[in-house]
Amino acid sequence: MARVGHARVTVLDLSLYDLSLGILEERGILEQVLNIESETDKIELRELLQSVLDPQANLIPKIGEAISSTPHDVIFLSGVGEVYPYIRSHNVLNNLQSTAKDKPTVLFFPGSYTHSLATGASLDLFGCLHDDKYYRAFNILNYEV
Repeated sequence: MARVGHARVTVLDLSLYDLSLGILEERGILEQVLNIESETDKIELRELLQSVLDPQANLIPKIGEAISSTPHDVIFLSGVGEVYPYIRSHNVLNNLQSTAKDKPTVLFFPGSYTHSLATGASLDLFGCLHDDKYYRAFNILNYEV
């Protein structure tokens, strides 16, 4: 982040995990979820959290609020691994296109990004969970301006 600051680039740093906790807290159910987590069926818990943390209905509006209230040149989006499987990165990216269209977004992802003409692009979470959704993304590791 120091190098970005020295380049006079203002970063809006957002964590999907922190945003999710904020949504649960705003709805007044964070403590309840924490209390029932150990004794609730994992599928039931996943369905509950996926409903409450739905990207289109809940998460993207929160990101939109941050985008409109914070001056920035680029958006850093992290916390993908912490919110899996409740929030899927392809759902966030697909829904974010209409909200974060004016500035670049960098997704920090615990895994690998692959792209080929034959199979398209995919994000492989933790290097083993293959998600063959289409992404309008590219790997910035070897990107030159």
